[in-house]
Amino acid sequence: MSTGLVHALVLDGQGGARPLADWTEIAAWKLEDGVLWLNLDYAFEDVTQWLSQRSAIDPLFLAALVDPDPRPRATAHGEHLLMIVRAINLNAGAAPEDMISVRCFIEPGRIVTLRHRASLSLQAIVAELVAGTGPTSAGDFTAQFVERTLDLVVTRVDTLGDEIAACEDEVVDRKTGADMRGRLADHRRRAIQLRRFLAPQREALTKLVTISLPWLVSMQRARVNEAADRMTRTVEELDAARDRAAVTQEELASRVAEATNQRLYVLSLITAVFLPLGFVCSLLGVNVGGVPLQHADWAFWALIAAFGIGVGIQLYLFKKRGWL
Repeated sequence: MSTGLVHALVLDGQGGARPLADWTEIAAWKLEDGVLWLNLDYAFEDVTQWLSQRSAIDPLFLAALVDPDPRPRATAHGEHLLMIVRAINLNAGAAPEDMISVRCFIEPGRIVTLRHRASLSLQAIVAELVAGTGPTSAGDFTAQFVERTLDLVVTRVDTLGDEIAACEDEVVDRKTGADMRGRLADHRRRAIQLRRFLAPQREALTKLVTISLPWLVSMQRARVNEAADRMTRTVEELDAARDRAAVTQEELASRVAEATNQRLYVLSLITAVFLPLGFVCSLLGVNVGGVPLQHADWAFWALIAAFGIGVGIQLYLFKKRGWL
């Protein structure tokens, strides 16, 4: 691509849209033509020039839109809305937790969305516009974009929760493999990465519900409110999944320590049994004169019998003390 103009669409108010080919047609657009949606890649020079010279966006909002690493938030000024969200990264070769930043500037007659990496949420809305079932207004776009973004977030968190639950079942059933610790650590890391952006995104959606905008009607506000509730539940499920992973790790570490202690305990008992036998053998094996019964044929078997009786007495004492 030689331009950062991903697409420019004029909503027809009936769920469809008419595309604009280039910046020239965008410059010729008028408010009475319909709501204009510009989807831009902010990494391109032509987008940077348009934003700074022809977009007529408030400088404070513009600074937030081009921030290299913005946090999710929702802010209104008059009839203008600045909304920054994080979307799941489902691009090829990317980790879903490496979330995409989508910046939205929305006013009654114009919508400007900026992103660098492709967003499936925006692609889904484009597909719906092509099918004639897309948003009909700026308020409808706001609610629909929030819903599409949240759908992918919920799916990813549910998948992560299922993976952690599978690890829990393996630990409970004692079917853990050598890589279980690494898998649990990876799941916890992913949960922490997701929560880093989803927690402020929950606050942003909650704030969006309370923002009074004339073009965001009651039905659309109700949809955003429902999305905010889903976002809250999703963050709670993410916290629960992270805690379950931590508990499973602790259980796994406890079982490993228990198995190690059990083996050391057995070795200690074996050592306690054979230590006196080894002492007697060492004593009788010294290369000095005076060792009794050196030439008696029955002495070896008598010693074996004494050893057997001694081991039996030891085992009896261990059993009596509850060591066995």
